[in-house]
Amino acid sequence: MALSAALRVPLPRLLRGPSLIAAAGAASRRRAAAAACGPTPALRFLCASSPSSSSSSGPAPRASRRDGEDEDGLPVRERVVQVELHKEATEAYMSYAMSVLLGRALPDVRDGLKPVHRRILYAMHEMGLASRRPYRKCARVVGEVLGKFHPHGDSAVYETLVRMAQDFSMRYPLVQGHGNFGSVDADPPAAMRYTECRLDPLTEAMFLTDLELNTVDYVPNFDNSQKEPSLLPARVPSLLLNGSAGIAVGMATNIPPHNLGELVDALSVIIQNPEATLQELLECMPGPDFPTGGIIMGNDGILEAYRTGRGRVVVRGKTEMETIDKKSNRTAIIIKEIPYQQNKSTLVQRIAELVEDKVLEGISDIRDESDRSGMRVVIEVKRGANPAIVLNNLYRHTTLQSGFSCNMVAILNGHPKLMGLKEILQAFLDFRCSVIERRAKFKLSQALERKHIVEGIVIGLDNLDSVIQTIRETSNHTMAKESLAKEYGLSEKQAEALLDITLRKLTSLERKKFIDEADSLSKSISKLNELLSSKKLMFQLIEQEAADLKNKYASPRRSFIEDSANSEVDDMDVIPNEEMLLILTEKGYLKRMNPNNFNLQHRGTIGRSVGKMRNNDSMSDFIVCETHNHVLYFSDKGIVYSARAYKIPECTRTAAGTPLVQLLSLSDGEKITSIVPVSKFCEDQYLVMLTVNGYIKKVPLNVFSAIRSTGIISIRLAPGDELKWVRLCGDDDLVALASQNGMVIVNTCNKLRPLSRTTKGVCAMKLKEGDKMAAMDVIPSTIHTMPEKYNTRVRDSSPPWLLFITENGFGKRVSLNDFRKSPFNRVGLRGYKLPEDCRLAAVFVVGESTDDDASDEQVVLVSQGGTVNRIMVKDISIQGRAAKGVILMRLEHAGKIQSASLISAAAAEEIMED
Repeated sequence: MALSAALRVPLPRLLRGPSLIAAAGAASRRRAAAAACGPTPALRFLCASSPSSSSSSGPAPRASRRDGEDEDGLPVRERVVQVELHKEATEAYMSYAMSVLLGRALPDVRDGLKPVHRRILYAMHEMGLASRRPYRKCARVVGEVLGKFHPHGDSAVYETLVRMAQDFSMRYPLVQGHGNFGSVDADPPAAMRYTECRLDPLTEAMFLTDLELNTVDYVPNFDNSQKEPSLLPARVPSLLLNGSAGIAVGMATNIPPHNLGELVDALSVIIQNPEATLQELLECMPGPDFPTGGIIMGNDGILEAYRTGRGRVVVRGKTEMETIDKKSNRTAIIIKEIPYQQNKSTLVQRIAELVEDKVLEGISDIRDESDRSGMRVVIEVKRGANPAIVLNNLYRHTTLQSGFSCNMVAILNGHPKLMGLKEILQAFLDFRCSVIERRAKFKLSQALERKHIVEGIVIGLDNLDSVIQTIRETSNHTMAKESLAKEYGLSEKQAEALLDITLRKLTSLERKKFIDEADSLSKSISKLNELLSSKKLMFQLIEQEAADLKNKYASPRRSFIEDSANSEVDDMDVIPNEEMLLILTEKGYLKRMNPNNFNLQHRGTIGRSVGKMRNNDSMSDFIVCETHNHVLYFSDKGIVYSARAYKIPECTRTAAGTPLVQLLSLSDGEKITSIVPVSKFCEDQYLVMLTVNGYIKKVPLNVFSAIRSTGIISIRLAPGDELKWVRLCGDDDLVALASQNGMVIVNTCNKLRPLSRTTKGVCAMKLKEGDKMAAMDVIPSTIHTMPEKYNTRVRDSSPPWLLFITENGFGKRVSLNDFRKSPFNRVGLRGYKLPEDCRLAAVFVVGESTDDDASDEQVVLVSQGGTVNRIMVKDISIQGRAAKGVILMRLEHAGKIQSASLISAAAAEEIMED
């Protein structure tokens, strides 16, 4: 610990020696005895001092007053300034801590570099080690940095240089290395006298292009012998591009690296919309991109780190299953990638130790087969062992799954600060604007100066004969310059340039070149003045320069982000994939139950209660899925969430259910309106979405394969509109829409073109005043034979049918052949003639089997009072489009039909008559 220069004695000596007061008394007596020999210094700190220091004083200087007296003429033995040791130590330690923070350990938010990185790059630039030049010894670079810019140990500089060349440490290496620069197994690099290096092309384009254009300030080096740049004019946020790590005094930083293309896209978003939300930035840059790849588990840690500056990102190694013996069906786990900053050899050794200690079971052998082509660690699984369970245990007990703790601390305005993603991007934009402005001013001054000189040359060439005559009449250079300036109104610089012109420049062709150069300079000056006067043009230039780097140097993402509610290793492999029922209420409660909880009922019965519900609550949706399915939850605000079905707590029939706010990150007032179970995200599958006000949209299913825990946008809604229905479909499937007034449109799904998530959609049906959409269902292409034109003379009651259910408990089946295909954005055909006080509740597609009697489909009706009725579909009569229908459920005091769902009779293991 360094103390102030005023305290000449080290702190341990002060603490071990006698008290300060006793030491001061002894020193005073010694100085009083030696007063005749010479005066004492005018100011002394109260500290222990050696006797020799006071006796070695030189002769006293002459003074206006007598020696040994103060201003009042009183004798003065000594004037003492008393200093509290703990205060002096605190101030000195803080000074030392800030020196370490600003000068060594923390990066600057503007160029993303620590001083040692900046000095290495600048030294290599000064040495001419460009990417197209030959390699030079690293020892030469280290010596240049130490001798001119960085007065510290050579090992610190060389270790930094080595890390800047390692592709497993830096997402985009800043230095090209030639030789042994270490490995992911933590093998040390060769000595600096053996390795060679040069700058990477990206480094030159990103940091050093504008360095000579007065874009940054230069400061004196440590011995004031020359100057070095205080910053490098970075063109992209390098702090986020390659990240940073450092331990200072009292604080540390740990920033993850990111993908160049995604980072430039996020920068463009913040340029175009300074008020952009964090969710909009995440649409472009979903998370870190580590150089060693791996799988990032979940989005919670990323979101927290980007919002507050601190968060924990869980990363797993990337593995594959490989059959090594087909006869015995033996399988091996192949580790292809490991988490960032993890040691592969240490990981292999740790796995072997855990196998020996019986902590990991089911592993017969482990070997490292990595080579220059890539990483390959083979873990052979014993015969009969489940490879998935073995892999889960590897995640649980080894660093194959590890956490990256983000602590995004950087220097901002000369002080360390914890910043989130948006604040870092904004700080970089402010810095980049200043760079653009300084560069433009420098180019403008250069252009104005050059234009001034060119104009003088053109004047001289226009009067060439007289200029030559004037020069010949003068006797020396100075007189010639003064004569030209006086004769033609030239400035001193113009006259000097005219005198320096060579004879070959006197031709008419060269004169035209000077005139063209003057015109070009005028245009450049005009553009530079326009740039300096417009902030918008500056931002466009920043965006364009960043986009150029993206187009030239961007690479695909290496780290895959997996949708996961948490990073813990789950036990899905031991959970059976069974059929289950999901029941959603209007108040946002979700119940997961076994289908055996409901018995089969006959048409026209009252039904059986689905269980307890809270006051004024009613059923909203009732679907069948499997425990391993992804369940997509679509809210009325157009946001989609995702979670595995087995993570929903299972409950009994009489339980109230689990609030969705405990399972999903819902905002205030947000309500789930549609649930879609997905077993696999196929490329040829789509989600069709329908709003209450009649807007429809088709989105590819695989777009929703990775959903953050906070949800993503599924559809852009107009004011007052709500997302109500979402269904799975294929291009050849039919989409059936029905309004509350009984109007129906049936059309193929391929008539809707795929749209992105953030679009509004197109009009599905022209609704009359007061009418809204009532239902939507999809008819699979495998079961429909709907003709292109409807024949009114032929009555065809063959399946499939549209099952209509009204709010008052009536229903009927209408053959699909009774309808014709109608384009979207039309009024549609009458599908059900309803009374004035009744509306349509639901429409389903039934009848996959060609034999009506063999149909095993059932419909589950749920009233507003929570009563459930389960009916065989084949018991509902087939009628025409204008028919009234039959009674499906006697509502009595149960209110109206709230929701209806289709299930298979095979879902229940025991079918009993009630």
